[in-house]
Amino acid sequence: MDFVTPKKSGIDFMDMQQINDKVLAGGRISSAEALILLEQGDLYQLGFLADAIRKRKHPEPMVTYVVDRNINYTDICVSACKFCAFFKAPEDASGSILTNDELGRKIEETLALGGTQILLQGGLHPDKPLEFYEEMLRFIKSYGIHIHGFSPPEVYHFAQLSGLPIKDVLIRLQKAGLDSIPGGGAEILNDRVRSETAPRKCTADQWLGVMEEAHNLGMRTTATMMFGHIETLAERIEHLSRVRELQDKTGGFTAFIPWPFQPDNTVLAHLAKTTAFAYLKMLALSRIFLDNVDNIQASWVTQGPKIAQLSLSFGANDFGSTMIEENVVAAAGVGFRLSEAEIRKLVEGAGYTPCQRTMDYTLVS
Repeated sequence: MDFVTPKKSGIDFMDMQQINDKVLAGGRISSAEALILLEQGDLYQLGFLADAIRKRKHPEPMVTYVVDRNINYTDICVSACKFCAFFKAPEDASGSILTNDELGRKIEETLALGGTQILLQGGLHPDKPLEFYEEMLRFIKSYGIHIHGFSPPEVYHFAQLSGLPIKDVLIRLQKAGLDSIPGGGAEILNDRVRSETAPRKCTADQWLGVMEEAHNLGMRTTATMMFGHIETLAERIEHLSRVRELQDKTGGFTAFIPWPFQPDNTVLAHLAKTTAFAYLKMLALSRIFLDNVDNIQASWVTQGPKIAQLSLSFGANDFGSTMIEENVVAAAGVGFRLSEAEIRKLVEGAGYTPCQRTMDYTLVS
């Protein structure tokens, strides 16, 4: 199919057509070509290309999802990220840490609902030792459930507090029960953006370094991107490029999840929310650019069920999690909730077969 795209900034019809042809032929686009698509490609064009790639990678009419619970073990955090409405400063008396009894009740409920994993994340607590997290992992693992936990900023924080190398921290966490690592805390992998929005959090290189060490230890991880705040379009492409480069090196990412920043109740509340149009365009570009990442996940938690359903035609092949519990996005005023039955109905309504999976995309029979 040919696309007629108006000439902008020196890009003519032939240039755009060459990019289209490269994508449809299975070629890898450059960062410069990705920026052209994001700046000048129309929504239909990107959706068509992303859907073609999605069907090439996943020819079966299937959309996967995972049944899990997002447990935030503490809201106490020293990072004070400008985009976060969830954290409590260490001196805030309302901050809390979950007890084992509370953890146990949440895990039992998850198992009763057919859950296969716990997504375990929390704030950067100022003084809990590494042993605290090891004990937490051992307790959760006693229930026999997969632990998808501790994003790179948390792991880096543990290393800083303990004085141990990242690899040693990961080995200890892995021995205590950690199975895989979520891609949280990536935001935008550009240090200008990170220094302005989260100066106390690990750098882009440090985030990638944790993931590389985890991959080398045999752990699978996901990667995320939170966009639509102070970053430029070029910085979004830089983020995608850095994820693709590490994936070329290790092959450890199972999925990529782009989701738009939710500004309500944050320091950046003055910023406009990302539109569904802009979300779908960024989602599609992610599918086009990340040719070495098998799965792209929809973000119904931020976009709601109908846009998430539409995203299945814009490159997404995974509906994400049932999110039995979700606190961070909810703290920013977004309250979408979907049961497993509702997810299956939405997937079927889009013309696909819903299939429950585990973290590594093994199907649950």
